[in-house]
Amino acid sequence: MVVVVANRIPVSKGWEAEFERRWANRKWSIAQLPGFIRTEVLRPVKGDYYVVMTHWRSKEDFERWTESEAFGEAHRDPPPKEAFSGPNILEIHEVIVAKESG
Repeated sequence: MVVVVANRIPVSKGWEAEFERRWANRKWSIAQLPGFIRTEVLRPVKGDYYVVMTHWRSKEDFERWTESEAFGEAHRDPPPKEAFSGPNILEIHEVIVAKESG
């Protein structure tokens, strides 16, 4: 069963370009981890949160990522606190239905 992790991040006004730059220049060592499928970073069109979505083959694969050296490396240089307008919200979902075009 595929698991999707959504990290909803409230970026403060004026910090959007820096937030996006950091994601664009990221090392992406997550892509080599067992169970990793893909990630997307979503910019809000309507709403206040950026959303970072990661897709995993299992919840256990995601949990192994959070305990890995790669996780520590990815979170080693966080932006200053004022870059965020509040706490992030982490959600973990199991995919029960998926349909793609074609």
